[in-house]
Amino acid sequence: MEDRYAFLAEWYDPTASLLRRYQLFFFPRDGSVEMFDVKNQRIFLRRTRYEDLNQEDLFVGNRVNVFSRQLHLVDYGDQYTANQLGSRKERTLALIKPDMVNRVGDVLERICSSKLLVTNAKMTTLSWKQAADFYVEHQSKPSSNLVQFASSGPVVALELMGDEAVSVWRTLLGPADSSAARKEAPLSVRAQFGTDSLKNVGHGSESLAAAARELEFFFPSTAGHGPANTAVYGDCTCCIIKPHALAEGLSGKILNSISEAGFHISALQMVRQSLQSPPETPRVYRGFLSQMMVRELSSGPCMVLEVQGAVQSFRRFCGPADPEVARHLRPASLRALYGDDRVKNGVHCTDLPEDGLLEVQYFFRILDG
Repeated sequence: MEDRYAFLAEWYDPTASLLRRYQLFFFPRDGSVEMFDVKNQRIFLRRTRYEDLNQEDLFVGNRVNVFSRQLHLVDYGDQYTANQLGSRKERTLALIKPDMVNRVGDVLERICSSKLLVTNAKMTTLSWKQAADFYVEHQSKPSSNLVQFASSGPVVALELMGDEAVSVWRTLLGPADSSAARKEAPLSVRAQFGTDSLKNVGHGSESLAAAARELEFFFPSTAGHGPANTAVYGDCTCCIIKPHALAEGLSGKILNSISEAGFHISALQMVRQSLQSPPETPRVYRGFLSQMMVRELSSGPCMVLEVQGAVQSFRRFCGPADPEVARHLRPASLRALYGDDRVKNGVHCTDLPEDGLLEVQYFFRILDG
């Protein structure tokens, strides 16, 4: 029989204010999909080819866009799918420490090359108590030096998903002492970027149970109860790394390009946009052309940045909206380097000076609230 993968998927219908459930079927032979309405017991979408959904997108917990509906995959639809796609899938926490936050792009590039997927991200600053509470989970008496360092500046928490993610990330990190890492695992992240056993780039969950606890600490299931984001809401502009760029593994390169150009990223957060946006949505998302952009932004997770500096200078750095034009006029701009077309053009940036604060507030205050 032909291979077919099945998932239980949820979609929030804003018109009816209902959470609708479907069985989503994916046929890898030709990339086609089919949807079955669970409540009404009828076919909702007959088998149709859909090029924007790939097998690597299919895992429990992910959100996928199928013909303008953002579906949350909440469970496997049958045992065959669970055995084929889910047996080795794990989630783990990667915590980037203060010594490496300015070079988080380098870490993201290494994560991408290891076939792990970043499914959530947040820049935050831990208080002394928060840092102590976090580390007490795997050290009964965390050292004051460790707690002080972890709370000394911003950190970036990443949720990683992939086959055997816990061990893959810990192997990628290398030995805890950076000096030992340079001898034992010279290609590891700590060997390349770490200083010692304290300033050693990052932290990785020790087990699946620890990963579940630590991910809940940074990305709690109850909104508003995790560590706060680091947005400062002053002298800022907004940048969004679009879903296609994240899917293509370009987030690390884009972050590195922004830093190398002299811009400071003061806040970072992964968000998932809905096609039905609240009334507070900035006016940049309104209008006919903007609807195509909103559709792209709703097709998967985005990485939103608060960037310090003038809106105009960062907009020049992003380049013209059309990447082909950008490659002729500003070949070193972000859209020239990472854009595909006018909609999938790598990044969104604030256009007007008066919109910089509004857009940052929308993503880091309203959506995060």
